[in-house]
Amino acid sequence: MPLFGKKDSGKKVRKDVKDGCEKLPSIDDKYVIKELLGTGAFSEVRLCEHKESGQQYAVKIIDKKALKGKEDSLENEIRVLKRFSAVRSDGSGVHSTGPPLVGGPRFAHPNIVQLLETFEDKSKVYLIMELVTGGELFDRIVEKGSYTERDASNLIRQVLEAVDYMHEQGVVHRDLKPENLLYYSPAEDSKIMISDFGLSKMEDSGFMATACGTPGYVAPEVLAQKPYGKAVDVWSIGVISYILLCGYPPFYDENDANLFAQILKGEFEFDSPYWDEISDSAKDFIRQLMCVNVERRFSCKQALAHPWISGNAASSKNIHGTVSEQLKKNFAKSRWKQAYHAATVIRQMQRMALSSGGSGTGGSAYGRSASRISNAPSADGGTGTNADHEHQQPVQTDTTASSSK
Repeated sequence: MPLFGKKDSGKKVRKDVKDGCEKLPSIDDKYVIKELLGTGAFSEVRLCEHKESGQQYAVKIIDKKALKGKEDSLENEIRVLKRFSAVRSDGSGVHSTGPPLVGGPRFAHPNIVQLLETFEDKSKVYLIMELVTGGELFDRIVEKGSYTERDASNLIRQVLEAVDYMHEQGVVHRDLKPENLLYYSPAEDSKIMISDFGLSKMEDSGFMATACGTPGYVAPEVLAQKPYGKAVDVWSIGVISYILLCGYPPFYDENDANLFAQILKGEFEFDSPYWDEISDSAKDFIRQLMCVNVERRFSCKQALAHPWISGNAASSKNIHGTVSEQLKKNFAKSRWKQAYHAATVIRQMQRMALSSGGSGTGGSAYGRSASRISNAPSADGGTGTNADHEHQQPVQTDTTASSSK
C-alpha cells in the first residue's frame, strides 16, 4: 500500500477504482477504534477491536503532517516490523495488507511485539499492533514481593532469544533499554516483549555509523563514532542485566562528558554492599556482555549458553528489597519528565571521539535527564528520527538514572 500519499501510488489507486477494481479497505471497514491509551509528539495510541473476530489490538495513529520530513524513519520501522510479523491464516486474526515478504512469510517471535496490519488515509497512517497490557519492566519488579537472580536470568534469557532471532533476520535494534521491555499481560508468569523499533536497522541496507540510542545504554563503539553492528545490542543487554541485579546503572556521572568517558573505557564496578550477595556467575556474565573489545564481546548465542542463563548458576536468594529500593531511587518516574536536546549529546559525543579526557559543557546532566540520541542523516542512511512507540521528537524523555547509590 502507498505510504504518505506518494503521487505515483495514488494515481494508480484512483485509476484502479475508476476501472471498477475493488477499493482498498479503510481501517473503519475492519476495526472499531476505541479509547486512548497514550500520546506522543507525532501520534496517539488507541485500543481497537477487530470487527470479525472481536480481538483487541493497539492502533498507532500517526499524523502525516506532524511527521513531514521524517517519513523514512517510519517506513524503516514498518519494514523491520514486517520481518517479524507472521501471516495469520486461522481466520481469527488479521492479515497483512502489504506486499509479500521476501522469501515468503516469516514466523513471529513470541517475545517481539508484532505489527499486524497497516492502513493509510489522506491525513494519517494507522499501524495495527499486538496489544501488550502487562506494564513496564521496572514497575513489575518493584511491585513483586520476591525477586531473585533466577527471575532476572529468566527475563534476560527471553530478551536474548528475541534479539538473537532479530540478528538472524539481519536486524539490529540499536535502542534496547528497560522502557522498551514490556510484559505481555498482568499475569504473574507473563512473558516479556521487545517493542519500539524506531531506530532499528537492517544490515543489508548498508553499514551503520549513526550515533543513536539512549546514553546510558549505548555501546562504546557508537560513542566513538565508529562503524558498528549487532554487538551494540549485546552491550545494551549487559547494561540492563546489571541494573536488574542491583537497581542502579553501571555508568553514572552528573557531567555527560565524564559519563561518555566511563562508557568508552568500560569502567564499571560491582559495588559493596549491593553486589555482595550476587553470584560470581552473574558478574562474569555481565563482564562478557559489557566488553569494550567488540571481537571479545559475547554474541547472543554465546550469552544464551552461559551458565547463568542456561545452567543453575543463578542464585535463588531474594534480592527484592535492595533492588526495588534502588530502582525507586534511581529510576523515579517523576524525573522522566525532564529532557534535553539530543544535539547537545551528539556534540559531546563527537568531542569524546577525539579525546576521552575532554570535559563537556555540562548543559544538562544524565543524572537529571536523558534523551534518546538521534542524529542528522549520515553514512549509514539513518535519519535518527524517533519513529517509536510514542513517535517522540528528538527532544525526548527517557528513563534515567537520577542519583548515585
